[in-house]
Amino acid sequence: MYCETYPGVHWIDIELERKAALFSDLKAMFALCRIFRTVRPDIVHSIMPKAGLMSAIAGFLCRVPVRMHTFTGQVWATRTGVVRRLFRAVDRLIVGLNTLCMTDSPSQSDFLFWQGISFSGQPLPVLSRGSLSGVDIGRFHPDDAMRGKVRSSLGIPDDATVFLYLGRLSREKGILDLAKAFASLRDDSAHLILAGPDEEMTIAEALPQLGLCRERVHVTGFVAQAEQMFMAADVLCLPSYREGFGSVVIEAAACGVPAIGSRIPGLVDAIEDGVTGMLFPVRDVESLAICMRAMLRDSAKRRSMGEQARCRVERLFSADVMYQALRSRYFDLLKGEGMFAGASR
Repeated sequence: MYCETYPGVHWIDIELERKAALFSDLKAMFALCRIFRTVRPDIVHSIMPKAGLMSAIAGFLCRVPVRMHTFTGQVWATRTGVVRRLFRAVDRLIVGLNTLCMTDSPSQSDFLFWQGISFSGQPLPVLSRGSLSGVDIGRFHPDDAMRGKVRSSLGIPDDATVFLYLGRLSREKGILDLAKAFASLRDDSAHLILAGPDEEMTIAEALPQLGLCRERVHVTGFVAQAEQMFMAADVLCLPSYREGFGSVVIEAAACGVPAIGSRIPGLVDAIEDGVTGMLFPVRDVESLAICMRAMLRDSAKRRSMGEQARCRVERLFSADVMYQALRSRYFDLLKGEGMFAGASR
């Protein structure tokens, strides 16, 4: 399929289920091999665990010269026992089959290194200062008019302090912790937006935690234009138990919104603690509530952190910065293989 928006880009859809499904996964694997043998790419670059494993195997079998993968968080980071060992082994296999593996943040690289997910004797490299693809700062930016429009549509007063969670609503994202922390604020000026698909019926579990403040919680479901949610918010909350770099953090930052996040690999690079947001110990509901109260009571602090967050994104994490870094990495790898873009093997 040809993409009119980006001339020269061709999209080929392969059905790939999120969870393990032997028959459909094998079907997707064979489809990848057919594509690689037909297209004969110089570089294959994958992200996400299952896609990364399939791409690594298919690329190796089809002798793709440059095989890359970017780790964006580990599904096994919060697991134990056999499941943890199995998924960890998969990541080791991905590293072994690819010619280059990277991570989306320095702390992810350190975590993987200490878990033995590196065969070079040093942590996996990071593209630029981190993130997967940066932020389109032309799309994500402060907008007072949209701020008022979204708040009005949700019944939120203009002078309210709005906390936002945007992403999959699941237990491992800390949604239940967020519900408990928000309920403890006991301030009628505080509102909470929960935006994203509810894959585990987590909201049904969270509602009893919210008690009397339930009317100040706004559940939107999936939102197609995430930037509008950021424009309406004052603080982003991301109390995840595991995470990659946290693209949602820098998207919010580009809109001038500071973040409260768990002190875990990935987020410690996306949030500059005390400057562009606040970090708290993972799973610590009381510490999360303390951070939320601090943001709620100090509007000047919120604005200062939001301004510094946007400046940091413009300097380090814009899509243009990341594009140039990735382009340079691709060309360096092609030179190492004795190829240049458009040259035959």
